[in-house]
Amino acid sequence: MDAVSGPGRGDERIRVDSVVDLAYRRIRDLVLSGELAPGARLGQVELAERFGISRTPVREALRRLAGEGLVDQISNRGFRVADLGLDAVLRRLEVRALLEPGIARLAAERRSERDIASLKAAIAREEAARSGIEAHDASRDFHLALARATGNEELVRVLESLWIVEVGRRLLSRRYAVSNWQAEDVAEHRDILAAVELRRPEEAERLMAEHVRRAVQHWEPERRGAVQ
Repeated sequence: MDAVSGPGRGDERIRVDSVVDLAYRRIRDLVLSGELAPGARLGQVELAERFGISRTPVREALRRLAGEGLVDQISNRGFRVADLGLDAVLRRLEVRALLEPGIARLAAERRSERDIASLKAAIAREEAARSGIEAHDASRDFHLALARATGNEELVRVLESLWIVEVGRRLLSRRYAVSNWQAEDVAEHRDILAAVELRRPEEAERLMAEHVRRAVQHWEPERRGAVQ
């Protein structure tokens, strides 16, 4: 039996104008909650029946999720739930390691006083956080505020798609519980902020490269241990 099957259920039927958007949210929730396991087939007909809508918005929602890396589109075989385990996270961190130093450099060149205020506010929230989730969300907000400081919304959208909130919360909650990650993250963010505020693009770029590289180095041993 397919992972998503059966007749539509009344409490899941969608009766609003933004059908594609809500189909996207419903499927995204199913994937991120773990209700649908990695590799599970996402049948368009079954999903359409489940939500009480046509196949067209389901197909568009699946394509959107594929663009975010939450769903894999397999040629001539439809869509399947993507693997969101540590390997996938490290692949995304690899992309961030290439992208975010450039973001920091541009932010140092283009930032406004409003951007600086947003960055300081994110750091203050992270420093005051009393849980892994709060610390994660504030840390993510800092990185997104830095991307906004470039004035290029495409960079913001790319970074948002690479840093999935729910997956990041799960991992950083683990790291929060066993290390001094929060204090170290705040200190590194302060250093990056200082370079951006003083308009030192090369320094901001270098500091961000080191910052993301430390995240990769933290998780690499766990991935190697999992495959041994």
